[in-house]
Amino acid sequence: MTDPSDLVSVRYMVDDVEAAIAFYTEHLDFEVGMNAAPAFADATRGNLRLLLSGPASSAGRPMPDGATPGPGGWNRIHLIVGDIDAEVGRLREAGVSFRNDIVSGPGGRQILIEDPAGNVVELFQPAGT
Repeated sequence: MTDPSDLVSVRYMVDDVEAAIAFYTEHLDFEVGMNAAPAFADATRGNLRLLLSGPASSAGRPMPDGATPGPGGWNRIHLIVGDIDAEVGRLREAGVSFRNDIVSGPGGRQILIEDPAGNVVELFQPAGT
């Protein structure tokens, strides 16, 4: 097992921890570590530790001003893929939701997918690969 201090952790608020676990493990090759669903789970891929926090988690508690943390937005994890066209085809066939079509730029090609709670994941194929 990887030493936790070697991991980069990102927290995503999700509506359904079990659905998030299924999405990240079945579609994006993450491995589940701790599973305390329905409140919380974590999943890793390489040195990325994704903290999946449901409404019942401590991260889901209202802020002092009453705002409640929730999923979605535009911040995202960024996953490098070797063949973006093949990944898009595989994920479309599996029914994964996309926010856009593949975009090309000087650094490579990217596309945005959504997990079941609406959190964004960027798939990125660097230029020249």
